[in-house]
Amino acid sequence: MELSDANLQTLTEYLKKTLDPDPAIRRPAEKFLESVEGNQNYPLLLLTLLEKSQDNVIKVCASVTFKNYIKRNWRIVEDEPNKICEADRVAIKANIVHLMLSSPEQIQKQLSDAISIIGREDFPQKWPDLLTEMVNRFQSGDFHVINGVLRTAHSLFKRYRHEFKSNELWTEIKLVLDAFALPLTNLFKATIELCSTHANDASALRILFSSLILISKLFYSLNFQDLPEFFEDNMETWMNNFHTLLTLDNKLLQTDDEEEAGLLELLKSQICDNAALYAQKYDEEFQRYLPRFVTAIWNLLVTTGQEVKYDLLVSNAIQFLASVCERPHYKNLFEDQNTLTSICEKVIVPNMEFRAADEEAFEDNSEEYIRRDLEGSDIDTRRRAACDLVRGLCKFFEGPVTGIFSGYVNSMLQEYAKNPSVNWKHKDAAIYLVTSLASKAQTQKHGITQANELVNLTEFFVNHILPDLKSANVNEFPVLKADGIKYIMIFRNQVPKEHLLVSIPLLINHLQAESIVVHTYAAHALERLFTMRGPNNATLFTAAEIAPFVEILLTNLFKALTLPGSSENEYIMKAIMRSFSLLQEAIIPYIPTLITQLTQKLLAVSKNPSKPHFNHYMFEAICLSIRITCKANPAAVVNFEEALFLVFTEILQNDVQEFIPYVFQVMSLLLETHKNDIPSSYMALFPHLLQPVLWERTGNIPALVRLLQAFLERGSNTIASAAADKIPGLLGVFQKLIASKANDHQGFYLLNSIIEHMPPESVDQYRKQIFILLFQRLQNSKTTKFIKSFLVFINLYCIKYGALALQEIFDGIQPKMFGMVLEKIIIPEIQKVSGNVEKKICAVGITKLLTECPPMMDTEYTKLTPLLQSLIGLFELPEDDTIPDEEHFIDIEDTPGYQTAFSQLAFAGKKEHDPVGQMVNNPKIHLAQSLHKLSTACPGRVPSMVSTSLNAEALQYLQGYLQAASVTLL
Repeated sequence: MELSDANLQTLTEYLKKTLDPDPAIRRPAEKFLESVEGNQNYPLLLLTLLEKSQDNVIKVCASVTFKNYIKRNWRIVEDEPNKICEADRVAIKANIVHLMLSSPEQIQKQLSDAISIIGREDFPQKWPDLLTEMVNRFQSGDFHVINGVLRTAHSLFKRYRHEFKSNELWTEIKLVLDAFALPLTNLFKATIELCSTHANDASALRILFSSLILISKLFYSLNFQDLPEFFEDNMETWMNNFHTLLTLDNKLLQTDDEEEAGLLELLKSQICDNAALYAQKYDEEFQRYLPRFVTAIWNLLVTTGQEVKYDLLVSNAIQFLASVCERPHYKNLFEDQNTLTSICEKVIVPNMEFRAADEEAFEDNSEEYIRRDLEGSDIDTRRRAACDLVRGLCKFFEGPVTGIFSGYVNSMLQEYAKNPSVNWKHKDAAIYLVTSLASKAQTQKHGITQANELVNLTEFFVNHILPDLKSANVNEFPVLKADGIKYIMIFRNQVPKEHLLVSIPLLINHLQAESIVVHTYAAHALERLFTMRGPNNATLFTAAEIAPFVEILLTNLFKALTLPGSSENEYIMKAIMRSFSLLQEAIIPYIPTLITQLTQKLLAVSKNPSKPHFNHYMFEAICLSIRITCKANPAAVVNFEEALFLVFTEILQNDVQEFIPYVFQVMSLLLETHKNDIPSSYMALFPHLLQPVLWERTGNIPALVRLLQAFLERGSNTIASAAADKIPGLLGVFQKLIASKANDHQGFYLLNSIIEHMPPESVDQYRKQIFILLFQRLQNSKTTKFIKSFLVFINLYCIKYGALALQEIFDGIQPKMFGMVLEKIIIPEIQKVSGNVEKKICAVGITKLLTECPPMMDTEYTKLTPLLQSLIGLFELPEDDTIPDEEHFIDIEDTPGYQTAFSQLAFAGKKEHDPVGQMVNNPKIHLAQSLHKLSTACPGRVPSMVSTSLNAEALQYLQGYLQAASVTLL
């Protein structure tokens, strides 16, 4: 693509179309852009557009498209083609910083993100001048430019907050500090001076405070890993100014908005974070500043209002106190009973109240409310911070704190009892207080794992939680209902089983509640209860105990999906999946209606998949229906195919990328259920599965390989007779997979199925080529994973075609190659093979090589005893799991950009297949019997070779195998 006006015009038109609400116009435009993005100059055309286009909408659209293009393609993945040519990479890096700094803010943000994505890959090695270029712009005095630099630096250095310590990281941070710490400190001081110069100019202050917020965030990132020497030497400057800013109150910066935090609040919140970081990590160095910060932050808390805009500030300020109060150094600051009472009264209790804003979120923005409350993304809520402070104080002062709060809880419950319909918020706060007091340690998976002994949880449950859940009206006091359900969820390990059993029908009842939060919590609580473990690691609740409620449980769960706002509620779908899994055959009578409902839901969401977790659990539930029904009645598979295939066809034809890997997994499960030949409906699909475009998407590969394996297991004869022309295509897929370090094991899965199931004559002409491809890969890039898979394959080949055939194919490629493979690969590497079935295949294969390959006995191949020695090692020695230093083990990464990564369905799981199961039960006895047979064919030779060459320990093990098999060597 040339940088021509014509191309710019074409690109403009297609970008316009991508904004069209009509999918018939939008989709083809997106597909077109996707098809040309591999061309040289494409990214430069986008940058030219966002710089020169007259249309502002096109500018913004080009900047977003450019950022997403960089996100998808910049990273160079090993074994995969480089998606951006080198000339474009150089040109982008040469122009992007200048372009970003001269663009309006909306575009600046997109380009700043793009720079940080490029920086993550290329900085500092491949982009050494980035920092210098950025730091030089500080001199410009133009705060639009300075803020652009600060924003980019922030997105670039933010990762230091969560990277693991390493020498590489340290080198990079040191490089950044050397170039950046001093200019940043000077900029900080200059900006603060400018703030006092322009103290009466509101618009100047807004720009300056935006800079101060970014500078404070950069301070946090650069100090996170360790205390840099520079910042330790300049602590006075930073801390004094931070303290001044904390206590500053400029009327011009106050906002009327009650919801949105203003610049002043955002700056103070970040400073609280910075102070908490120093108090936690560098307490000795920070000690002399700490009392000042505690006083300033305490005053902040006592004087800040209840409006939503202060939430982040208040929660960060409370988090600061929480981090200080659990450090033994600062214990003395909190020891006084009056201080504790004052903290409880003035900070904790007021910030636990359920405010009007919370009530609004509960009713109108329930998804966000649930995410904060259940999934702990409420880090910045006042309640969560107050709860953390209670936990922090309980570390040293559990008795006094519990005492103070017990009084509060009792008086709140008394207030509620006087007039429930008016005072229900008092009870809500009481429940929240009890929860935060009682829970010392909590995990998502198990609820509370450690509780405060001073709180009687069961008594509170019986007296104050159960009555709310037993009331006939499920829609009355929804917040208290949600509190009660959440209490069951959190304390499920502390409340005795008989009480939990009583609450199950109550929870099922609450699935009908109109409030999204209430019916979601009910579904989530049921799902959590159904996964609890009892004695012997079995589930705590048995299918028999839940059996009386099966019908109403399934009815209410599926009804809940029809309630407004919950049509794609992931918690409900997860509860459906878990109920199926727990109840097993008890659900069979209901399957015909349930599968219809699931299929309708699948069809509806496939039009626009937007909730990945919901979709995943839905496919899990479909797999469970198939598994449970077909286990009892294999012939029922046909009914599932009738129900599902129409929807599956539509998903495949419309190329619904998110669903295709799931569809292949469900189809594998259905096909594996067929006992005999492959139905024609599957065979019609077979050629389409070999199309290269399907294999381009990494997310499809594991599911497609498994589906092809199912085709080979069930229909190898049909393929050999009716689709022989497709075998080269099948081997083409193997060739593509084997070339990739990330997917070579999938290539071997496919190859092993071809060898095991296809009629030998159908693959005869390709065998030599297969081995040549494998040897080429061994020469070019030999990894531990590849060698393990290669060993399993050659041993499977040996079992299937015989030891002589293996020796002949090796020596046919190159004379004496068989001996080299034995010496260089099989004998030294066999110890690396892992997995029971894999080890068994190798043991049986090597036994065949030892005992059924005459050249092994010839003087030419003196490998018999070393090979026997290594086989005994495979049986008896621990697995060799060392990995060469230079080889970082290749993990299959989440594919960058829009390609959906593969999500394995747990309930579509494939049974482990043992290809030698029927032939060999115990490989050690099989070895003894085979050696005995060999020794009868050539008496005297085997015992002498064994006794002279095997080491004593291996010889002892071999004697044990021979005794167990009741045979001797002649």
